[in-house]
Amino acid sequence: MYSRRDFSKLGLTLAGAFAGFKAASSYVRPSQADSTSKTFEVTKTEEEWKKILTPEQFRVLRKEGTERPGSSPLDANEAAGTYVCAGCALALYSSETKFHSGTGWPSFWQPLENAVATSEDSSYLMTRTEVHCRRCGGHLGHVFEDGPKPTGLRYCMNGVALKFVPKGAA
Repeated sequence: MYSRRDFSKLGLTLAGAFAGFKAASSYVRPSQADSTSKTFEVTKTEEEWKKILTPEQFRVLRKEGTERPGSSPLDANEAAGTYVCAGCALALYSSETKFHSGTGWPSFWQPLENAVATSEDSSYLMTRTEVHCRRCGGHLGHVFEDGPKPTGLRYCMNGVALKFVPKGAA
């Protein structure tokens, strides 16, 4: 029979293992380790990216980080306009495809044509579809198959990886 102490030890062991996986999340998968090794229209060295991005933008876009849910004002943004890549300013999503998913991240049911690319992400002991900017390779978020019609997709994006350009702005 197991005691409370046994379950406490198990809980601590699992918490420690999760912390190890969480710490490993700052690790960049070899396929994404050096964006200059891939051919993108916009390529920069790590130092050049650090000069043009905030530390949080760099962590998310270049190191595949994730911002805290609910931390981006873009999640609640309802203005008409276009969401562009914070790294290279490529237009990615129209406000017409944005919806409130309740996840705490800006969500869209469809990207603009030829704006994003996807790859397999096997971090955190699960497989997800990572979404990145097709022009600079910046990590934007993930896409899931639980979104609204007409696509049934939820492009769950890190707000810090995006900039909003209001309709009519140059």
